[in-house]
Amino acid sequence: MGGMSGFLFLWHGTSKYLSYPRVSPAEGYVKLLGGGIELIGGVLIMIGLFTSPVAFIASGHMAAAYWISHGTNDFFPILNQGELAALYCFVFLYISSQGDGVWSIGGQLKHR
Repeated sequence: MGGMSGFLFLWHGTSKYLSYPRVSPAEGYVKLLGGGIELIGGVLIMIGLFTSPVAFIASGHMAAAYWISHGTNDFFPILNQGELAALYCFVFLYISSQGDGVWSIGGQLKHR
């Protein structure tokens, strides 16, 4: 679960920092802080290194993104287009509670 979630999450960061695969309209702290959490956090979650703390930070980042960018427009996520941010928030919260998996780098390091 963490591998694919992290992989998908890192593309939000690459669009903010590297303008790849498309340019993101993010500027200022959203680009610097948000893009960094998405890019670096996505890679770390994907490979399974420092998974619990990174996923917890990513979960909080997505909760803040939901309420700042989407929740003020309408109550329902389908109407305010915030369903992806809400889903990421709860997926990362779950991943943070479960920690490194057995196939992750962190899981492999624990077994040694």
